[in-house]
Amino acid sequence: MAEPALPRRRSRRPRAPRGPGILGRLLRRSPLRRLLPTTVRARATAGAVLVVAAALTLASFALLGLLEANLTRNAERDAARQAETIARLAASGDLDRMRPNLHGVEFFQVVNARGRVLRAYPNLAGEFPLAPVPPRPGRESQTWKAGPLGGEHRQRVVQVTTQTPQGMVTVFVGTSLRDVDAADDTTAAALAVGGPLLLATVALVTWRVTGRALGPVEAIRAEVAGISDRDLHRRVPVPPTHDEVARLAQTMNTTLDRLESAGIRQRRFIADASHELRSPITVLRTQLEVALAVRDPELWPELIGGALQDIERLQQLCSDLLLLARIDAAQPMAPGRLDLGAVVRDAVEARHGDRVPVRAELAGGIAVRGSELWLARVVTNLLDNAQRFAVRRVDLTLGVCGGPGGRTAVLEVTDDGPGIPPGDRERVFERFTRLDDARSRDHGGAGLGLAIARDLAAHHGGTLTAEDSPRGARLVVRLPVAEGGEPSPEVPADGVRGR
Repeated sequence: MAEPALPRRRSRRPRAPRGPGILGRLLRRSPLRRLLPTTVRARATAGAVLVVAAALTLASFALLGLLEANLTRNAERDAARQAETIARLAASGDLDRMRPNLHGVEFFQVVNARGRVLRAYPNLAGEFPLAPVPPRPGRESQTWKAGPLGGEHRQRVVQVTTQTPQGMVTVFVGTSLRDVDAADDTTAAALAVGGPLLLATVALVTWRVTGRALGPVEAIRAEVAGISDRDLHRRVPVPPTHDEVARLAQTMNTTLDRLESAGIRQRRFIADASHELRSPITVLRTQLEVALAVRDPELWPELIGGALQDIERLQQLCSDLLLLARIDAAQPMAPGRLDLGAVVRDAVEARHGDRVPVRAELAGGIAVRGSELWLARVVTNLLDNAQRFAVRRVDLTLGVCGGPGGRTAVLEVTDDGPGIPPGDRERVFERFTRLDDARSRDHGGAGLGLAIARDLAAHHGGTLTAEDSPRGARLVVRLPVAEGGEPSPEVPADGVRGR
């Protein structure tokens, strides 16, 4: 019996990135896209004109509506006053003795319940009733587009129905809305002429103001566009406006300052590194040439030993340069929580053949965050520097001090050597810096140890400074203590004695 075929698994192909949608493609191909503003100045002007146009349109409709409502209400009030007066006369039976005052109205007509016209303004004499008589007393108002007198203007008609001794009668009083229509037409014409003028003024003012505001930005852009890697000394103009553009120019100049300083440091570093590499290479070449020229095998070990020392010096210098490059590139490290006392103790115990013994006093339970390898390198570089200049003693202490920003681990390395003059306490941390060039070369230093130690301390959020000391040099490292977490392993309170 044949086995059933297994369904094939469809291989999943990587999906291609989605392109623009249908609307995006249509806008891209549409010729109207060329009409859209492309500059900030044009977009700001177009936006201001559109906003003002929308606000002006809404305000115009609101103004016309309020104007018509107000004028119509005034006309209706005059007509209602006349209608109420005539209705009171009809209710009291004095309609025949009425001498109507038609101020503000154009016509009136009084109709009884049977549809007979009882009284009318002369211009409506002989006319049919304007409308049927409502069955209930009260007052109504309505607008007639074609009144009984004809004409092109609308009329506002008020009808009042009341009870009289002769029965139910209705009074019709109408007033012309000629003034209302004229006011509407005049206002609409004024808005139709003034609106475009206002929009043109807004566009012109916005264009000019935006141009003046963006002028310094364009000057900054043009200046930055002309700055190359050889023109980092140039700076962008700072406008005297003390606004966002001025702050942008100041920030740009600060950035250019940093770039120029970085370029100067890089060129100086390359020059110093080339000089430091050239010296041992020259010595090594000389030794090899001498070894090649000397035919006595008994002298070869001495010559080869000197060459190996120079090779070791080159190897150490290359390692230091590589470490500086990694620090400058700010390569990420695993910020593990570790016991600083244990790191310092292991670094001291790993030293063999020190010329001067190291006396260490380490406090226990000091936890920091960082790289154990790099922190050990800080301790090693400080001890190497102290060993290079110490006479009989090198002291290393580790403790904790409190402050407003939290607890700080303090690592001090002191020696009884000649010390560091106050004016050189910052210069000693510069790369390839030697206070006594000849003596440092004899001791194998390249002027990178303290620079590497300071950079590594700064990479861990700490500092390395040269401070006052009653004797010799005193280098102090301060690192932030890692609060919380598991307690760090205890270090013996009596410290560690270096060999």
